[in-house]
Amino acid sequence: MTDQQQIDLRETVRARYAQAARTVTAGGVAEDCCGTDPIAVDQTFGASLYGAADRDQLPIEAAAASLGCGNPTAVAELREGERVLDLGSGGGIDVLLSARRVGPTGKAYGLDMTEEMLALALENTAKAGIGNVEFLKGNIEAIPLPANTIDVVISNCVINLSVDKPAVFAEMARVLTPGGRIGIADVVAEDELTPPQRAERGDYVGCIAGALSFTEYRNHLTAAGFTDIEITSTHQVADGMHSAIIKATKPADAIGVAEPASACCAPGCCSPEEAIARTHSEYR
Repeated sequence: MTDQQQIDLRETVRARYAQAARTVTAGGVAEDCCGTDPIAVDQTFGASLYGAADRDQLPIEAAAASLGCGNPTAVAELREGERVLDLGSGGGIDVLLSARRVGPTGKAYGLDMTEEMLALALENTAKAGIGNVEFLKGNIEAIPLPANTIDVVISNCVINLSVDKPAVFAEMARVLTPGGRIGIADVVAEDELTPPQRAERGDYVGCIAGALSFTEYRNHLTAAGFTDIEITSTHQVADGMHSAIIKATKPADAIGVAEPASACCAPGCCSPEEAIARTHSEYR
């Protein structure tokens, strides 16, 4: 894929999510994972994958904008006081649920490239009255946070949309603290399906054509330095294509990534919270 093709594809994805956000803001419901046909609204994608207790504690717009293929907050085993980052946070449902789970001593960050989704997420946060939340604008291939500052990375049916997946996995490893972990819901293809065969089952913005196979997913995580990798299929979303929960850990003895001196607050640098605040404070 050429650089221009990557740019065009990313813009197509951004435009689709922007339209979904505008639909929800106008009182509608985002209709599916990322595209239109061939994925219909059912138990495969969207808010139906969250329990009623989760949906009921948040603004209706947060659930209406849910375009994911799972519920990563249900498997991430979040703990009080942890710092959580949601890649491709959309309308904010997973960020808000995470913020409640980590409590007032923890914090949940959401990263999205779409202005309309960020605006919707901020509205949902205000309606929910949750304070330990921050939304950041950027791409998941270049996370605007310092190294070694996040305890858990989650994502819900977004990595399959990336045009540079190795960069995403490398960035997750970079921002995680040693011993940090990931809990991701994503679409994954059976190993025997070639990329053209995946494309026959759905388009890229429909969360299908860009999906990695089970082996490819594991290999990318291993190359990024992750261990204890678990990839568990939860339900089929197309022929040979599955929603899956992906869990992995950054080794506790991993050598921390050094930040440039400009990212530090003082000799010896600062706390993770202070480093994050210095790095990105545009969306609060």
